[in-house]
Amino acid sequence: MAVISELIRKESNGSISFGNYELQQKTKKSDFEVDGDVYKVKTFKEMTKLERNESFVYESIPGTAVQVFKESDREVSFFADGNGQTQMTLELEPNQSYRIQVGGSDLGVSHTDIGGKLTFDATLEKGNLVQIVITLA
Repeated sequence: MAVISELIRKESNGSISFGNYELQQKTKKSDFEVDGDVYKVKTFKEMTKLERNESFVYESIPGTAVQVFKESDREVSFFADGNGQTQMTLELEPNQSYRIQVGGSDLGVSHTDIGGKLTFDATLEKGNLVQIVITLA
């Protein structure tokens, strides 16, 4: 799958897709409304960041393209595309345990801190979507 040329879009199933790791310059799109929430994305080759209602949701270093990003009370799932070793950070519930699966491999259980941040690494390959599933343990 390709990068998201419009930087962020709503998919027919209600999920969102965002990010363009091929951009050389940092580019952003603000005030993108989906179901009453307002999103802001900043993206380029070095970083992709998503905010919802002015709160942190997702960040990757280097940048990524994220497809079909869905969240529920117990799970966050999406497909990511990028270049090489990538660090991803999500903001989830504070002081909770989450099981991390990347490309079908179970990375085990990790814990969020008082701020709710969960950070993990994934190896991405340009043009090859990797499924990522984070589930409340």
